[in-house]
Amino acid sequence: MAFDENGQAVTTDHRLEVCRRAYRILTEDVGFPPEDIIIDPNVLTVATGIDEHNDYAVSFIEATRRIKETLPSVKVSGGISNVSFSFRGNDTVREAMHSAFLYHAIQAGLDMGIVNAGQLAVYQDIPKDLLDRVEDVLLNRRDDATDRLVEFAESVEGTVRSKAEIDAWRQTSAEKRLKHALVHGIVEHIEADTEESRGHYDRPLSVIEGPLMEGMNIVGDLFGEGKMFLPQVVKSARVMKKAVAYLEPFMEADKKRSLSQGRVLLATVKGDVHDIGKNIVGVVLGCNNYEIIDLGVMVPSDKILQTAVEKSVDIIGLSGLITPSLDEMVHVAKELAREGIDMPVLIGGATTSKVHTAVKIAPGRTQPVVHVLDASRAVGTVNSLLGEDLKVDFIEKVRSEQESARMAHEARRGRDTLLGLADARKRGAPIDWNATEIARPSFIGTRAVEGVTLEDVIPYIDWSPLFHAWELKGIYPRILEDPAQGKQATELFSDARALLDRMVGERLLQLGGVYGFFPASGTGDDIEVYVDETRTEVRATFYTLRQQLAKGPEQPNLALADFVAPRSTGMTDFIGAFVVTAGHGLDQLCERFEADHDDYNSIMAKALADRLAEAFAEWLHEKAREDWGFGQDEKLEPEDLIKERYRGIRPAPGYPAQPDHTEKRILFDLLDAKAQTDVWLTESYSMVPGSSVCGIYFAHPLARYFSIGKIGHDQVVDYARRKGLPVETVERWLGQNLGYDPS
Repeated sequence: MAFDENGQAVTTDHRLEVCRRAYRILTEDVGFPPEDIIIDPNVLTVATGIDEHNDYAVSFIEATRRIKETLPSVKVSGGISNVSFSFRGNDTVREAMHSAFLYHAIQAGLDMGIVNAGQLAVYQDIPKDLLDRVEDVLLNRRDDATDRLVEFAESVEGTVRSKAEIDAWRQTSAEKRLKHALVHGIVEHIEADTEESRGHYDRPLSVIEGPLMEGMNIVGDLFGEGKMFLPQVVKSARVMKKAVAYLEPFMEADKKRSLSQGRVLLATVKGDVHDIGKNIVGVVLGCNNYEIIDLGVMVPSDKILQTAVEKSVDIIGLSGLITPSLDEMVHVAKELAREGIDMPVLIGGATTSKVHTAVKIAPGRTQPVVHVLDASRAVGTVNSLLGEDLKVDFIEKVRSEQESARMAHEARRGRDTLLGLADARKRGAPIDWNATEIARPSFIGTRAVEGVTLEDVIPYIDWSPLFHAWELKGIYPRILEDPAQGKQATELFSDARALLDRMVGERLLQLGGVYGFFPASGTGDDIEVYVDETRTEVRATFYTLRQQLAKGPEQPNLALADFVAPRSTGMTDFIGAFVVTAGHGLDQLCERFEADHDDYNSIMAKALADRLAEAFAEWLHEKAREDWGFGQDEKLEPEDLIKERYRGIRPAPGYPAQPDHTEKRILFDLLDAKAQTDVWLTESYSMVPGSSVCGIYFAHPLARYFSIGKIGHDQVVDYARRKGLPVETVERWLGQNLGYDPS
């Protein structure tokens, strides 16, 4: 944020001065990647009656424009609701101020903002007399702007629209009703309005080409301009699909092709089963008149290539969540080049990044490979890649940014100071095992988790990530009360709870789980798991990695093995392990929604299943702590569980403390997880069903989560030797953690 020794920056020049100084310190002194910097130049309240505040909004907008021009790769954010604080209690004025401020700030380069998407007026729907007064204030266009807006606010304060006013749109023509329903996501009358409109045209196709596409063009424009938000767009897509489905029996299928702006192939790459983000991108692009060919999940490269050629697609979009998917994307890009299939490629997913795309995927491709951060960027990217008037400049900009990213990546590589593996091991967790009382579980071996219902795990749900999946940023439950985001968040939460109630009442999803406890010892950086407490026969070995980044003298270089008593102590320690799923039945449920052209509830179902799986993992961890003895006296509230205010951790293979996904195979074999839960691993070690969670339980009071970070070649060689794998194979699985160039 734009603060310095003199306090909060409020003028354009002071904002720029502080932000440039912070940028220089972060990039030059600290070596922080510029693309990871988010600057908040301070959204401040206007219309306060104090003349010095009149420029606050327009100054933020101008500062944003100049920051984007002069500080390469940074993102700009802001707390949007601050701008309207003078009118708290008057939602009509505040919603209009938020929408208008966002409209102008986004044009200047604003990347993100804290705002209630559901409590935003659609910019073009703001009454002209209100919009003029709002923009007079925001842009400081008149000396009497504040007085005029206050006068207007007093005239609307406390007014409530009558039902007749709310339903006035139903009195317009069928074509106008269709467009209104699309923009506002209303499905209740869509078939009747579509049928009435069909009677006004010679061909059913004309209804699509006319009012329906006009409505979707409005939606696409509003979304692209930041005037509509993701949940609203997905609901608009649901309206469009239902209207088209109604018309399909009346028209020939081959006529629909002429409507498309272009063909986009989307696929979650081989070995990966996660597709929520991909599905949202498909919906958003479909709303903007692109034909979507969605190949689904776990799609091998040969099928992607074959379909791209057979269907003459214009763009390929590759998605993935787990880190092995990054290598698969590199492989697909190489295969496209080898086969001479020349078309742009979009890259997206939780583990992807602009840097990885620039360094690993884009080189050697004649057509651009573009990283797409989220669904809101997809339309602009595709429009720019396929639009003749935009293509050249856009591709030049992408390639220039990627070249800068490659140079910055190479420069950063040399700045990381890594300890030798032997030195890092000397700096392990400082645990006094002689003073440690080891807890013994109430049983040894595995147990299936039976009789657990959705009702049992719902109280353990962390709701915040559900809002994040829909690109509403905030923490539950505060997001429901947020003056900027509360209305949209509340509507989304209501929809989620309604679907969750259906899942419970109709038993639409089934839970499955297994967990167990095992005698174990730390042996160097590994964890030996024994058949029994005599520790004479090794049943399995978990291989862990150790942090090698040089730290301060009081900061240890951790490995997960540090939290298990070393064999040399003679103490019998224990670890636990688990696999849970909330995904059985999800595919069938989503198929039903998609057959009804309801992408909104299909995506919502997947997001809820993910939340239920994590909640089930939290429920089972609580039970495991009770079985271990030390959790029997816990008196924790749901928020305490979400914030992990308890003893012990449950890290998962493939995540920061152990980024090697291949360790899942050891865990699954130890628990006989496929037979016990019907959860299985793909060749890239993604779990099927996707709404599943696994991990290892550690009980030591000092056990904590951490990130391995970059590791050196000496550790990779040592790790490969211990696992009995070629060094090249280990380098492939740990590519994101290598502190050197394996080539």
